[in-house]
Amino acid sequence: MPPASAPATTAAPSSRLLLWLVAIGFFMQALDATIINTALPAMAASLGESPLRMQSVVVGYSLTMAMLIPASGWLADRFGTRRVFMCAIAVFSLGSLACALAATLPTLVAARVVQGIGGALLLPVGRLAVLRTVPRGEFLQAMSFVAVPGLIGPLLGPTLGGWLVQAASWHWIFLINLPVGLVGLVATLRYMPDVRAPEQVRFDVAGYALLATAMVAISLAVEGSAQMGLGRGGGFVLAVFGLAALTVYWLHAARAQRPLFSPLLFRVRTLSVGLLGNLFCRLGSGAMPFLIPVSLQVSLGYTPLHAGLMMLPTALAGMAMKRGATPLILRFGYRNVLVVNTLIIGALMASFALAGPGTPIWLHVLLLSVFGAFNSLQFTAMNTITLKDLDGASASSGNSLLSMVQMLAMSLGVAVAGAVLAGFSDAFAAAGAGAAQRAFEATFTTVGLITMVSAVVFWHLPPQARVPELEGPEVSGQR
Repeated sequence: MPPASAPATTAAPSSRLLLWLVAIGFFMQALDATIINTALPAMAASLGESPLRMQSVVVGYSLTMAMLIPASGWLADRFGTRRVFMCAIAVFSLGSLACALAATLPTLVAARVVQGIGGALLLPVGRLAVLRTVPRGEFLQAMSFVAVPGLIGPLLGPTLGGWLVQAASWHWIFLINLPVGLVGLVATLRYMPDVRAPEQVRFDVAGYALLATAMVAISLAVEGSAQMGLGRGGGFVLAVFGLAALTVYWLHAARAQRPLFSPLLFRVRTLSVGLLGNLFCRLGSGAMPFLIPVSLQVSLGYTPLHAGLMMLPTALAGMAMKRGATPLILRFGYRNVLVVNTLIIGALMASFALAGPGTPIWLHVLLLSVFGAFNSLQFTAMNTITLKDLDGASASSGNSLLSMVQMLAMSLGVAVAGAVLAGFSDAFAAAGAGAAQRAFEATFTTVGLITMVSAVVFWHLPPQARVPELEGPEVSGQR
């Protein structure tokens, strides 16, 4: 097999340039999801906010991406891949500029939502263009090439964000997107094929509206109680409203001729358990990229650059574990791996509460590396078991549903962590200088326990599920 740097040696030059274009778009999306975490304390100081209440900046971006994933394929089919991809880059770049110019937290959150609208379309539309342009026999190799930036982005993001904050200011984590976006617009105009579906499929607008309403309401129920002062009553009302919208969607999908996601998908046991496990497990693991860099700076006194560098062991160990994941699943089976590994990950998350200002740096690095390795194994096992038993007709819809659940779970994970952190910060406010440290300790313990509970979900997997037959999101670069 040719190296990843030469994805399609037999393809036309325009096809190779298309792969580079899609890969760069994916890199922008993946980088922006992680580069901001190490900059949050500096952003909080600049905006006059508490660094312990900045989670809405992350939630707004990931929630918007989760909402738009189901609509991305229809938009590309309706308006053409070139036009939608260009609009995605333009909106992403304008959102980045708005983020850099934001002077208040609400303005920054609104700009992040705009940025998320563009970011949500980059990978799905680019992947669709590759699917319909690259020869079938070269598609897996092409998508493997496109997936590489999805691994590099999270690897570089925290360190680059920390360096930019120290060398310049937090505004530059957004401004660096502008020249890349300008080059992307020109390249899209020249090399992106304008692919459309031969027949227009009617989009399930009602189902999409119900699903989006449910996601926003449930997220606000968690986020709003801590961030917007809604109180328990307001949060409860929003949660009930979100669950009601989800119930109405289910009833609608059961009757609709072409629902957004067919209820028949959930008859596949591995898909149902995998999606539910993804959702609950990522409530904890999705919070860690937010909690760790902030705690290193606020609680342990690390500089932004040093906090970013401390995230490298997690990413490197995760990449190294990719090779060992499949043999472990083959040897022990999905259920055993996921149940045991979920308990290990939860315990590792809780163990971050034991790290204090006097903890040796080598112990920090060891803990982050071990967590990164087991977390990577968890992602690989969760993703592949979810899609393993889907047939060709339902694989595309199942993959889209999984991608949406992943992004939603990341959003909810950060929202839950932020709400828990805010609650413990208020509870320990009387502790004085040690309040932040105690709040982070309690939060790490809580998210670890939440993650461990999700092991109960994975216990319902078929005991014989063993061979990973489908590499859906792993091929696409989704973690």
